Amino acid sequence: MRKLMILGVVGFLLAGCNTVSGAGQDISAGANTVQGWFSR
Repeated sequence: MRKLMILGVVGFLLAGCNTVSGAGQDISAGANTVQGWFSR
């Protein structure tokens, strides 16, 4: 069940950005957002 949920999330993320390069950019943008929360 847990593997199915993880695969669903990964599939959703990849569908949202269409390319592996886009996935890298999305992850990077998310990391920068979280970094901004902690640098305040």
